[in-house]
Amino acid sequence: MADRNGTGDSVPSAGQQSNNSNNPLTRKLNKILDTRIDNDKEMLEALKALSTFFVENSLRTRRNLRSDIERRNLSINEEFVEAFDVVEEQLNSVYQEVKSMNECCQDMTNRLKTAKEQTRDLLNQTTGLQGESQKLQMKAQVADAFLDKFQLKPEECKVLRGSKTTGLHKDFFKVLSRVKQIHNDCKVLLRTNQQTAGLEIMESMALQQESAYERLYRWTQNECRALTGDSPDIFPLLCSAMEALQDRPLLLNYSLDEYGTARRTAIVRGLIDALTRGGPGGTPRPIELHSHDPLRYVGDMLAWLHQAAASEKEYLQTLIKSCKPDPELIQKILGHITEGVCRPFKVRVDQVLAAEQDAVVLNKLNNLLKFYHNTVKQILGDSASLTITVEEMATLSHQMFFNSLNCHASKLLDKVELPPPDLGPTSSLKESLQLLRDVLACQDASVVPLDNKKQDFKQVLSCVVDPVLQMCSVSASRLNTVDMAAYMTNCIYLTQNALAVYHFTDSRLEMLQAQIDAQVDTLVSEQAAFILNRVDLAHVYSTIQNYESSQGEISLMEGMDSPTLKSAMSKFDNYLASPDSLILPQSSLLLSATVREKVKKISVELICEAYRQIYNFICDKNHGYADWQSIVPRTPDQVVKLLS
Repeated sequence: MADRNGTGDSVPSAGQQSNNSNNPLTRKLNKILDTRIDNDKEMLEALKALSTFFVENSLRTRRNLRSDIERRNLSINEEFVEAFDVVEEQLNSVYQEVKSMNECCQDMTNRLKTAKEQTRDLLNQTTGLQGESQKLQMKAQVADAFLDKFQLKPEECKVLRGSKTTGLHKDFFKVLSRVKQIHNDCKVLLRTNQQTAGLEIMESMALQQESAYERLYRWTQNECRALTGDSPDIFPLLCSAMEALQDRPLLLNYSLDEYGTARRTAIVRGLIDALTRGGPGGTPRPIELHSHDPLRYVGDMLAWLHQAAASEKEYLQTLIKSCKPDPELIQKILGHITEGVCRPFKVRVDQVLAAEQDAVVLNKLNNLLKFYHNTVKQILGDSASLTITVEEMATLSHQMFFNSLNCHASKLLDKVELPPPDLGPTSSLKESLQLLRDVLACQDASVVPLDNKKQDFKQVLSCVVDPVLQMCSVSASRLNTVDMAAYMTNCIYLTQNALAVYHFTDSRLEMLQAQIDAQVDTLVSEQAAFILNRVDLAHVYSTIQNYESSQGEISLMEGMDSPTLKSAMSKFDNYLASPDSLILPQSSLLLSATVREKVKKISVELICEAYRQIYNFICDKNHGYADWQSIVPRTPDQVVKLLS
């Protein structure tokens, strides 16, 4: 029975499947079906070729497919044959041409062999001549190289010698360098067999060098003499000349001397013009117009000299920028250049210092000269004449300044003013302190080194403060103790305030404070004594301080009995009720609130201490005061509390 599947088709049996697999047609079909055409490149190419002529899929075309393919293959082969016939004809033609060329070359080779045999002697002679020619050419090249290395060309000799009418050629230094090189290279010849040639060439180059350096020196000397303008034009050729003259130090020094002389003349003329004529077109104005103002007059001259010195140093450095001169030589030249302006400057500053009497102006001039002395010294050095001149003027102004201070101090002591009724400062003291402030302000603003500034401060204080204090002491000599203490305190306090804002015054401030403290002690003592006298306790306090038991019972002594003590304590209570009522009039005249409070505070402490001693003495039963509580009803602590 045959089985049926879900589709109704019969399933072949195993025997049928075996018969089908042995069928050739079945195998071919299976093989075709199993073939992957997309992976078979040859099949794909064949199918593409077939598609070019197999256009109709019919029974007839399928049956004639083999014959069509064979016919097509036959036609293609015929086309190949026709194409190769043409190639064969061309190859035959090429063969014939190559054959003829070979025969021609063979003929030429035979002819060359015959000619070579006939011209062998001529070739040998030619080869020998060529060898000799090469040797001669090599000798000529060596001779040319020797002459090129050890001799100058005619145009180079012309550049080196020049003429009197023409200046220095720009290639002069190249030729001079070449002469030096040839002279040095001759040393190599002296170590070979060519010593005679080396000596002759060296002697010739030496003469050339001397002649060139002589011409270079004359030209440089003339150019340096012409540099007399306000702003000299130092062109590169002149700098190169200075560099070349380094090989002749003597000639270089002479040239620099000529330059220094020319620039000295120019700077002197420039200073005179600046003093009398001013700048181009009258701007800036002539310095002499400000001669009535010492600070501006001297300051303008110093500023001009500083600028001139800096400019001259820059010009000189530009001139010898390619050289390696000795620094001392540079300073020497700069000193020579600026030496000419020393006398005109010194004469004018001397006149200013001799005519000026104001200590403040003299101090400002001194600081100005010190500043420019340090500035000019950095440019020209210590040994330059201008540096020394500015230093001398600074020293002179310093002396004149302190002479003015000493003169002022002498005037203070010659005519001493009496203290005013309010015990304040006198007009002389105010003027002196204002002078001191102005001078110290100038000193503080100066740019001199700290050591010099400190020394100047110390000297100024000695010249002003000491005479001022001495004047105050002389002025206060006719006053009583309290007035003297108050007056001196005010004077010293004002002096201390004048110094407090400046540097280098600490030691002097400490000394003044010690003097104020001494005067304050006097005021405190007088204030305490004044209070004790007003409340009738001065005699009591003095008696207690000097009492000894051998003197007998103190309560029976005069002025120490109970009624007298009670009366004094009653007045003391009135003082405790209004402490300000017993302040010394001189204390209210003190200018310093701090000092006033200090006097009041310390005097109150002394009063409290005196009361404490009186209280303890009266409370002592051994002293015979049975009613001590009625005499001293207040304890010392209560008194301190009331007065604090």
